[in-house]
Amino acid sequence: METGNGAAIRCADLSRRYGEGEASVMAVDGVTLDFPHGQLTSIVGPSGSGKSTLLNLIGGLDQPSAGEILFDERSLAPLAKREMARYRREAVGMIFQNFNLIATMTAAENVELALAFGGRQRGRERARHARELLERVGLGERHAHRPAELSGGEQQRVAIARALANRPRVLLADEPTGNLDSTRAEELLTLLRGMAVGPDGLTVLLVTHDRDLAARFADRAITMKDGKIQMMNDA
Repeated sequence: METGNGAAIRCADLSRRYGEGEASVMAVDGVTLDFPHGQLTSIVGPSGSGKSTLLNLIGGLDQPSAGEILFDERSLAPLAKREMARYRREAVGMIFQNFNLIATMTAAENVELALAFGGRQRGRERARHARELLERVGLGERHAHRPAELSGGEQQRVAIARALANRPRVLLADEPTGNLDSTRAEELLTLLRGMAVGPDGLTVLLVTHDRDLAARFADRAITMKDGKIQMMNDA
């Protein structure tokens, strides 16, 4: 999927309600927001503020109760299951706090698995591309190591390489530094920042509890509370 010249992602009066009646919870409540190409946007707020739910909606892991999400000015609402799967596979890369690497596979094999799901490459070409992605995140010499042989920061870099495997235009990072010490967290955010402002021009959405890191690395900081946008500050 290719993007145009407008916002990479546009949320229009987006809401997500869980449950029914008095027990229902409005996790995201009427959010209208654009995420431009080539920017790193941080989304901060307390637990239960709706920030991870917003990321899941944008990533196609959940469906809105109301409103819509547009990718490259096209609404996701009409997409059939196969088209939505293609959107998740090709347009969006996802990184989580728990690295979700397969313990029995090497770093390169974890990245190759994502390439296999993409279906564009086979055999040696896939292995070569996996090595290139690991070199890009600074792990070229660690490609043959399994997750247990890597530090937390290195495992997260493998997860980033895997997220980049199918050349997404939007990178969603949900608390990616939560299991890292401050030094590794800064290294990781420097890497993500470079992907936004570099030649790839990725749109990076970073959910974090760390307001200091958000302020230092993001082009724009969004604060959420009770499912709503409370504040938005440009860097």
